[in-house]
Amino acid sequence: QVRLVESGGGSVQAGGSLRLTCAASGYGDSSYCMGWFRQVVGKEREGVAAVYTHDGTTYYADAIKGRFTISIDVAKNTLYLQMNSLKPEDTAIYYCAADYYCDDNTWPHADEYNYWGQGTQVTVSS
Repeated sequence: QVRLVESGGGSVQAGGSLRLTCAASGYGDSSYCMGWFRQVVGKEREGVAAVYTHDGTTYYADAIKGRFTISIDVAKNTLYLQMNSLKPEDTAIYYCAADYYCDDNTWPHADEYNYWGQGTQVTVSS
């Protein structure tokens, strides 16, 4: 059973940085896709970034390009999201998600992922 546990959320002022961590277990030796999503109350969960371990391809939402960086330590089965130049509109609950495949079309869609973490709150004040 795949299990995902996020950490690293918190409160920061605009322009600050945070790093989110997602520890994964249960994947064995398979290639997999891991991503970060975020959600605010009343809105759909949106894809932020993803990485496919099969070939190392990374994907980013336009809203965070150049500010956020996704990375993965395959040996530790740990996913990271480095968030710089944070803005108040980045405030959301951030979720780690995983499944066995993603591509340019599928990565930002929450229903393409079967495994989810519990979420971690990120709050950016102006």
